[in-house]
Amino acid sequence: MSRPQVSAVMLAYGAEPYLVDAARAVLASTGVEIELIVVDNGCTGDGIDVVKGFAGVRVVRPEENTGYSGGCRVGAAEATGEWLAFVNSDAVVAPDALAKTVAVAGEPGVGAVMASIRLAENPDLINTSGNPLHYIGLSWAGGNGQPASAHARRTTVPSISGCCFVINRALWRELDGFAAEYFAYHEDTEISLRLWQRGLRQEYVPDAVVVHHYEFSRNKLKHYLLERNRLISLLTAYETRTLVVLAPMLLLTEAAMLVAALLGGWAREKARGWRWLWTNRAWVRARRRQLQQERMVPDGIIAELMTAKVDPSNVESPPGMGVFNVIAAGYWALAKPLLRTR
Repeated sequence: MSRPQVSAVMLAYGAEPYLVDAARAVLASTGVEIELIVVDNGCTGDGIDVVKGFAGVRVVRPEENTGYSGGCRVGAAEATGEWLAFVNSDAVVAPDALAKTVAVAGEPGVGAVMASIRLAENPDLINTSGNPLHYIGLSWAGGNGQPASAHARRTTVPSISGCCFVINRALWRELDGFAAEYFAYHEDTEISLRLWQRGLRQEYVPDAVVVHHYEFSRNKLKHYLLERNRLISLLTAYETRTLVVLAPMLLLTEAAMLVAALLGGWAREKARGWRWLWTNRAWVRARRRQLQQERMVPDGIIAELMTAKVDPSNVESPPGMGVFNVIAAGYWALAKPLLRTR
């Protein structure tokens, strides 16, 4: 039997100290036929010059930095394989990791499959084993810092991680991939929601190991994109009924986020996100129409995947998070039955 044809997409931006190692690891993948498409979004290191000399690598250079979302679209458009693998440029895949994720992705009812993402400084610890999804739209690295032995079973996850995942290329085209407007952050959450809305589940494969040189940092641009994109997903992916039921909690969340932004010094970025939504309201409406027409599964079923507790291990909780979680849990207990009712 012929081996699965996999097109791996990797983005390069900035210094990229791990790009060469990440590219070599992908090209050394076993059990699959591999091509690697590297999207040069503005690489300033010499890694891009090294990898373009590797057999099986194509380098694509957009006219401008297209961000993670746009870069994935650019790379996927060049792909020829049946399967798409998106691999971060600071992530090193084990030789059999892509073959194992592809095998699961080919099962009936599966939409996308993620590897077991480990912390590079200690591969016995998890970076993410699937991202939780809070009903207010927040998502984070699930299991971060926990022993990999505690995440040794294959599981269905609410949201995949964009660090390393596999999806059928025909399905990606059908979805039209990530929306370029996201630029960066939260696009993996949105595509997971869209797959669930089509009745397709996301899977975590524990023995498909990827070590990630993970560095979590926050800056004003990241705050802006995270918050703006969270709101884009809520406003476009949720059913109208869901938005009505959750409206009081969503408004409370906006007030809490504004307070956090004021205390954290990124209030202008929070306001900038609201301004973007208003300025681009025609696109938001069109995106909402598209996603609601695509869906086959109501939010009441998807709600079973969601959590009511914000508890990322890699972020220091702002003051009042304990109170917020109590309120969110109480509200969710009341709201979930309403979402199940049709």
